[in-house]
Amino acid sequence: MTKSHCIQIEIDNNDGKFFVEIKATGKLTHHDYQMITPEIDTALEGVDKPVVDVYFDGTACDGWDLHAAWDDLKLGLKHGKSFRKVALYGNKHWQELGAKVGNWFMSGEVRYFDDAIDALNWLKEA
Repeated sequence: MTKSHCIQIEIDNNDGKFFVEIKATGKLTHHDYQMITPEIDTALEGVDKPVVDVYFDGTACDGWDLHAAWDDLKLGLKHGKSFRKVALYGNKHWQELGAKVGNWFMSGEVRYFDDAIDALNWLKEA
C-alpha cells in the first residue's frame, strides 16, 4: 500500500505580521521542505522584525522522514525568532510531544490542539 503525501502552504502578510497556514498529508519528505522553505524565506525577506503566527493542520500527517525532520529543525533555527505562535492542530500523541519539543527551538510559543477552532482562537489572541 502506498500512501501519498503533500504539503500545502498559504502565507498572508499584513504589514509585517504574517499568518502561515500549512496542511500536511502523509509523511513529509525533504522534497516537501524544498518547496515550502523558499516560500517562507521569500515572504520574510526584507521585512524588519517580522511577526509570524502559524496554523499547522497535521490531522492527516504521518510524520517526517529523517531528512525532513532535519529540514524542519533548520527552518525553526533560521526563522525561530520571528515566530510568535505556532498552533499544531492534530490527532496523534506524537504531535503533542512534537509541539513541546518545538518550544525548545523557537522564541515564540508552540501549542498542540485537538480542536481546530481552539487553535485558531488562540492564534487570534493578542
